[in-house]
Amino acid sequence: MTDPDGGLRRWGYGDHVAGSAEAGAQVGRVVQVDRGECDVVTAEGMVRAGSDSVRAQSEVAPVTGDWVQVTHQDDLALIGRVLPRRTALTRRDPAERDAEQVLAANFDIAGIVAGLDRPLPPGRFERMLVMARDSGASIVILLTKADRAADAAAAASMVRAVAGDVGVLTLSVRSGAGVAELRSRLGPGRTLALVGASGSGKSSLVNALAGAEVAATAEVRASDRRGRHTTIARRLVLLPGDGGMVLDTPGVRALGLTDAQEALSRVFSDIEERSRGCRFADCAHGSEPDCAVTAAVEVGEMDARRVERFLALREEIEQQRIREERRTRSGSRGRR
Repeated sequence: MTDPDGGLRRWGYGDHVAGSAEAGAQVGRVVQVDRGECDVVTAEGMVRAGSDSVRAQSEVAPVTGDWVQVTHQDDLALIGRVLPRRTALTRRDPAERDAEQVLAANFDIAGIVAGLDRPLPPGRFERMLVMARDSGASIVILLTKADRAADAAAAASMVRAVAGDVGVLTLSVRSGAGVAELRSRLGPGRTLALVGASGSGKSSLVNALAGAEVAATAEVRASDRRGRHTTIARRLVLLPGDGGMVLDTPGVRALGLTDAQEALSRVFSDIEERSRGCRFADCAHGSEPDCAVTAAVEVGEMDARRVERFLALREEIEQQRIREERRTRSGSRGRR
């Protein structure tokens, strides 16, 4: 196998990569995907590699953060194989209702970023929490632009009520508040993947962690506090020293969920726990008799809007599962 010397261990190379790669293969990590080609860091340096659609992309398309095997044909470098992923951030592909889109791979921490200069809708947090839970990584919520918030403590308190056991950090790039605490969660070979809406402060946070202007930033619109897409590609940034890596992503508007029932149950564990008191095991928490959830709502022990959001997300995931099963059955009949 390729000798990992030359700095690959700083990029997260370890036994999990070594054990997955074929003997003698050149191994690298995808730093950025751009127009069907990938910047891949290897022990020999950075290479620009195309994706071999027959051997790699027909099964697994490479994404930023992936560990891959690089092959060479004539003077061209190609990605011949994507190694198994430890973690992955996925959503339903906005362009194809029944397809899954992988946003990033092989990160240790999923950082949900939201700016305190704008309203913080609980529903969007819950949706992002389900997506992050489903990734397999640990999670932290990063509330940026604390210096622009009318009441940062109150906003953080609201988020903690939604987040449950997920950690919440309040940060300000301008003052530096919270940046050191976030940096302490990283370290040699560890990757933080940032996800959030445009203008939430992801690129500014990358620059603060890197101690340099490595990501473009732009002001948000004064009218609605929304930002423009300054990050147009998912990019893995190596932090100074042994500080680990941060994976910057473009702002995410659509957050369609895939098969994430277990993650949904963890994010809404309070509702799941309450539902154990329902008369029927398959209670839909609507008009069924002796429903513990609706009873809790009626006496003010549970937020009706949170229950509505839970039911809507559960239905979305169930409908996605049904469509996927139909597509699988249709494909099976077509191969007979």
